[in-house]
Amino acid sequence: MNWDDPTDEAADERLVGASADREDQAVEAALRPKDLGEFIGQEKVREQLDLVLRAARARGATADHVLLSGAPGLGKTTLSMIIAAEMDAPIRITSGPAIQHAGDLAAILSSLQEGEVLFLDEIHRMSRPAEEMLYMAMEDFRVDVIVGKGPGATAIPLELPPFTLVGATTRAGLLPPPLRDRFGFTAHMEFYEPAELERVIHRSANLLDVEIDTVGAAEIAGRSRGTPRIANRLLRRVRDYAQVKADGFITKDIASAALAVYEVDARGLDRLDRGVLEALLKLFGGGPVGLSTLAVAVGEERETVEEVAEPFLVREGLLARTPRGRVATPAAWAHLGLTPPRQSTGGNGQQDLFRA
Repeated sequence: MNWDDPTDEAADERLVGASADREDQAVEAALRPKDLGEFIGQEKVREQLDLVLRAARARGATADHVLLSGAPGLGKTTLSMIIAAEMDAPIRITSGPAIQHAGDLAAILSSLQEGEVLFLDEIHRMSRPAEEMLYMAMEDFRVDVIVGKGPGATAIPLELPPFTLVGATTRAGLLPPPLRDRFGFTAHMEFYEPAELERVIHRSANLLDVEIDTVGAAEIAGRSRGTPRIANRLLRRVRDYAQVKADGFITKDIASAALAVYEVDARGLDRLDRGVLEALLKLFGGGPVGLSTLAVAVGEERETVEEVAEPFLVREGLLARTPRGRVATPAAWAHLGLTPPRQSTGGNGQQDLFRA
């Protein structure tokens, strides 16, 4: 969790939020695949990464540094652990926000073993001094430790054993080019197709000893926003419902009833998503309306609407961002079962804003 991000708290409270809470982290550790053969989805990334790792093993060398980008919950941490397992190397896990000073990074780098994998999550949020130290560490396996202050300060070079840095980021565009260019392999994680999520759900159900049929898995997959983490979370909530309200076996009807209780609709929208759409459609006639006005109407912070709700609504084609404000699409009206207001036009074919 990013403690300095005001949207994290809102995201973590959502059943369809992509951020991982403590329960998610514990369950993911049990469900996480151990090698590339078990990893589902991301076919191109798996194929390319397999070549990189097999070539490194054949040479008896340390694998190139790897940069993984993509939305939360798509498997970046899992792939970092698979890289370590495939290279038969230990892994060290830390995050960009945890490294606020160059000395923090120097302490981590100086304690690495030869061939060890260093996983640096949210690498784009690392401090600038630490980032500049990382350039030399990645390229020359060396860091300069500054001893003393002012004119009497001395740089002591510290040799590092060869290691593999695996950086993960949700915002690759925020990485400075000098850092991005030092990665030997860069991969972008895509959202999953429903069929791939069905395979994820069946695998997780088997590991969790949950009985589920094909259409039940498809129902959960269709509401999982293309994200395995969300699919596994919804599976656990549906499992709870099936154990309490049914015989424990998950069918399509059981999955639908369970997710209705948790307010996750057929397209994966939850209370916040629908609240944004309903305010946009019912109060503002579909827009355009400014973000701040929309946030007030929903009763949420501006940042929550913009960074938590809007990305999925835009990706689903339910909302559009325009220079004049937020606008609902025809798909949004159809999804909520509402009829768009009739737009009258003047003689020149333009919408007449002054007529009822």
